[in-house]
Amino acid sequence: MSQQSTTAEHRSSGGSGQEAAPAKRKSAMAEFIRKFSKQKLSLVAGIFIILLLLVAIFGPYLTPYDPDAPDYDSMLSGPSLKHWAGTDEYGRDILSRLIEGTRLSLAVSLSAVFIAAFFGTILGLLSGFYGKWLDRLIMRSSDVLFSFPDILLAIGIVAILGPGLTNVVIAVAVFGIPSFARMIRSVTLSAKETLFVEAARSMGAKDRRIIWRHIFPETLPSVIVNVTMKIGGAILAASSLSFLGMGAKPTEPDWGAMLSMGRDYLSIAPHVVYFPGLIIFLTVLAFNLVGDGLQDALDPKMKN
Repeated sequence: MSQQSTTAEHRSSGGSGQEAAPAKRKSAMAEFIRKFSKQKLSLVAGIFIILLLLVAIFGPYLTPYDPDAPDYDSMLSGPSLKHWAGTDEYGRDILSRLIEGTRLSLAVSLSAVFIAAFFGTILGLLSGFYGKWLDRLIMRSSDVLFSFPDILLAIGIVAILGPGLTNVVIAVAVFGIPSFARMIRSVTLSAKETLFVEAARSMGAKDRRIIWRHIFPETLPSVIVNVTMKIGGAILAASSLSFLGMGAKPTEPDWGAMLSMGRDYLSIAPHVVYFPGLIIFLTVLAFNLVGDGLQDALDPKMKN
């Protein structure tokens, strides 16, 4: 009888152990949602970003007019019931071009930031884990890139590679890599001294397994926050390059290119500049606010 009860207790304890991990993950997710929901501005900004992503996905079905179709009878007309955001110098509907440009601007900025995060995370993990000459090489290379202002470095890269959105993505990604590498290196230096890493090393685990199984998960909160914060800067950089004529073509509905085309008409039709400038401002602000909210929600030191 006692043997059966012991076996039953063992089975029940084993089952509870298997259920502990999902329960812990569910509890951590609930805690994250609770903390983030208290950040009211970040919550509103997150809803705005979700709407932007939906606009980027379903843009062709939302535009009231063809973004590239000119209307020479309505050139530089102000906001009205027919054209909510007015028209540009060719009579094209500005609202339709802003909607179409959402996909273009977000695709460029998100691609650049994710590329920077990918390579920066790998370099940061290798630098922090192995140290020595590899650490010095990566960090000194990062210092060289840090010595240039971001926009000047991007302009230099695009000037070498040539204008175009693909080269804008490369330029914005290059100046984003060092910040990811330095941040991940710092987290890796702390994580590799923890007991579970030492235990894995003593059990003969390979470096690759230790890095990706034990250290990399510790860096994810920092990566998520930094990605969110960097997207706003990437949108500004990409729009600046397009404004200078080094990014999107003037005919493309890119937000920066729209600003560049509209500056010649600022005195007679300010709406041509105001609406693209407003959407850039709101988008960058929204990503920065969401980044702040994620930082507070993911930081274990924050007791909300």
